[in-house]
Formats: sequence, structure tokens, C-alpha cells
Amino acid sequence: MRVQLVDVPLKRALDVVFCILALPFVLPVGLLIGALVKLTSHGPVLYRATRVGRDGKPFPLLKFRTMRTGAAGPGITRSGDDRITAVGKWLRATKLDELPQIVNVLRGEMSIVGPRPEDPRFVALYTPVQRTVLDVRPGMTSMAFLRFGHEQEFIERAAPVDVEAFYVETIMPEKLEIELQYLRDWSLGADMRILARTMTELVA
Repeated sequence: MRVQLVDVPLKRALDVVFCILALPFVLPVGLLIGALVKLTSHGPVLYRATRVGRDGKPFPLLKFRTMRTGAAGPGITRSGDDRITAVGKWLRATKLDELPQIVNVLRGEMSIVGPRPEDPRFVALYTPVQRTVLDVRPGMTSMAFLRFGHEQEFIERAAPVDVEAFYVETIMPEKLEIELQYLRDWSLGADMRILARTMTELVA
């Protein structure tokens, strides 16, 4: 499957322009969120999660910290996970914890729209076809993100004994199939529609 057209120069230019236009909103909101995170729990404001990017290269994905520092547990969280702070619950529900990834986009590690980046542990389980998603920059949003953005709800409905096994065997394959379909049907128009739907759902 040929997907290199997803990284046309125009797509990268639109990413940068969108980020610059969003900065007047992102900066004050980000400062307020950062203050809330810092004042309500001990630890850094930002969480740097190692994720796999384009061509299989790892990079530090930025998020506002939503969990207590040093809390051990599974990599996949449930909605009632006591490691999540009060502010963190709100940030996750509104997806504002993802806001710092604008920095990842400006650094060229991510795109606004593209397959969501995954933890290296789970990428190691990808099939050769699924690894096609690594041919392009990962995105802040995607059709799979819109479908599974609140994946804790899917986990709670299934109530699995092993959360990570349920993610790997049930949720991850479906997410990857959606991402692969995005690559097969890619166009700038499709990116605009995904972005518009994301914005609509965030403010709804």
C-alpha cells in the first residue's frame, strides 16, 4: 500500500499554519491548565510519553500530566483508575491533556491529522501490514481517535479481567484498521473533515 503522498509538503505547511493560528488560544489556556496541574498535585506539569513515530523512530509525546507521579500500574487505564488526579479526569474528558502536542507538530514529530502514535510495547506486536501506519507522521487526531478517544468507556462495558490484553486483542486491531483505511483514502479534504469533526466534538 502506497502512502507516501500523505506527507506532501502542503500538508506539512498546513500543520504549521494551523499551529501558529492556534497559538493565541493555546498559550493562555495552556498556562491556566499548567497552573492547575501544578497547584493540585505534586510533580511536573508535562508528561513525556515515549511513542513510535514516522519510520519507527521513538519520540517524546507531550501531554499535560493527568496521573499522580510515581504511581505504578498497567499502561492502559480504566475510567475509575485511582492514579488519575481530579484535574486529570477533567483534562482527559475534554481531551485538553493533548494540547501540548502542538509542540510535537511544530517540531515535525507529528501532524495535526494522522494515525495516532502508539506505545513501543504495542507497536512491537504490529503485523507487517499494520506497520504501514509508521510510514507517515502520527497525528493529534484521526478517525480512530474520534472513534476510540474515550476508550475507557469501551473497556468498562467489556469489563475485562486483563485490561492490556483486551486492548491488544480487541481495541488496537480495530483502531489500526481505521488508520489503514485513512491512509488508503487520504486527501487534504479528508484531513479537513476529520479536523472539523474533532473541533465540533471538543466544543459540543
